[in-house]
Amino acid sequence: MIAVTARLPRNLRSDARDNRHRILDATRSAFVTDGLAVPIREIARRADVGPATVYRHFPTKQMLVAEAFTDQMLAWRSILGEGLADPDPWHGFCVTVEKLCELQARDRGFIAAFKSAFPRAMDFAANRSSSLTSAAELIRRAKGTGRLRPDTVLDDLILMIMANGGIHASTPAAAIAASRRFAALMIQAFQASPAPSQLPPMPQLTPAVSVPRHWPTGGITG
Repeated sequence: MIAVTARLPRNLRSDARDNRHRILDATRSAFVTDGLAVPIREIARRADVGPATVYRHFPTKQMLVAEAFTDQMLAWRSILGEGLADPDPWHGFCVTVEKLCELQARDRGFIAAFKSAFPRAMDFAANRSSSLTSAAELIRRAKGTGRLRPDTVLDDLILMIMANGGIHASTPAAAIAASRRFAALMIQAFQASPAPSQLPPMPQLTPAVSVPRHWPTGGITG
């Protein structure tokens, strides 16, 4: 499968944009729960639109699934970019942690499912490398403020996302709420204190700039 994304016209009406967002959200949810074989009519039902509306935005199912992945991947990269652009590096770091955890909770495993179904859809390695570079710079800048623990390493963020991805709840809203609590706890753990305690040794989770294969590609891994 070659990831071909549907282009969003600049003058798309607000109601059409809302429909598009609902369709993409429904696609991610349906793909995770029902697999790629889920019919367009079921996606349309979940999005509360007609099948014709789905096809109007995405002429083929391949385009729909690829766009759903690309849309989510760009959201992860945008969060990292916004964190780096924050004039207060520590604030940028904290907001990035909060947003990445919540986005992953909303993702509900779609990115991992997409990678498993379409391992050759796009250059995942390049996306990982770019996002890891941004994450490393985010850590470096936050350390410069003295607010981030000096022993924080890139693998700490990877460990955080791996743990956040393991959150299971009875409803999507509960999962998001739990993820927000987890992010708040992580920020407290990352924050330096006048006399920070020594962290246990950090095992090597990733060689160089690569990450575990089950790591969600649309996140810090790009």
